[in-house]
Formats: sequence, C-alpha cells, structure tokens
Amino acid sequence: MTDPTAILQRMFDEVINNGKLDVVDELFAEDYLDHGPMGDLRGREAFKSIVSRWRSAVPDVHCEVTNIIVDGDQVAWLVRTTGTHTGDGLGFPATGKSFETVSANIGRLRDGQAVEHWAEQGMFPFLVQIGVISAPEQ
Repeated sequence: MTDPTAILQRMFDEVINNGKLDVVDELFAEDYLDHGPMGDLRGREAFKSIVSRWRSAVPDVHCEVTNIIVDGDQVAWLVRTTGTHTGDGLGFPATGKSFETVSANIGRLRDGQAVEHWAEQGMFPFLVQIGVISAPEQ
C-alpha cells in the first residue's frame, strides 16, 4: 500500500483509535522518528509505548484525519482528537474531563511507511481543557 491517504487513515483508525499496535510494524519504518511535544521518539517500539500510554489515559480517544495534502514523500494533515481523560497513563492523575483538540501535522513516507513526523499534537489545549494547567489570562 503506497497511497498516503489510505496509510494515514489506517494509522489513525487502526492504531490510535482501536489500539491495534501490531499494525505499527506494517505502517511505520523501523527507523521511524517522531518530533513531538515529548521530544524525539525513535523507532516503532517507542511509538507503540506512547500510543499505549495515551490509550491508557484516554481509552475512548478518537482521531479524525482531514485536509490531507500530499507533496512527493511529504504529507500534511489535520487531526481532530476527542476523548475523556479517565486514566493515569500520561504521568498525572485522571481528571474525568472530556476534550477536543485540532492539530496540524507533517509527515514523511518511504516505501509506504511513515519515517518521520512533526506536530505539537494539541497538547496545550488538551492540558487546559482537562484542567492540568490554567489558560493564560486574557
């Protein structure tokens, strides 16, 4: 499979939304590198670990991918993420609060697999909405 749109849909539908971590080995290169809010994550196992932690904190997480733009081996997209923070998997106690974020993402593919990803992943609005940090005064 080399269609970038289909690859992205599978990444989010199967891996993130449904927790099928075995699919990571098919869709992500062994040398995958993610530049995100938690620093650089290297390799499939690091990615599986962060997905597991995220899903343990937000078991009902749902991501919807939109606005996909393909330019050679680079892909850009938006992700609308919703869920309820009911677990402690992110390193702080569950809040029971729901959230909705939108984040811009850029990725690079090689031979039908993700090799690199850049995003802030909506972490600031997520943390504000669940009450872990306060919103700046206006």
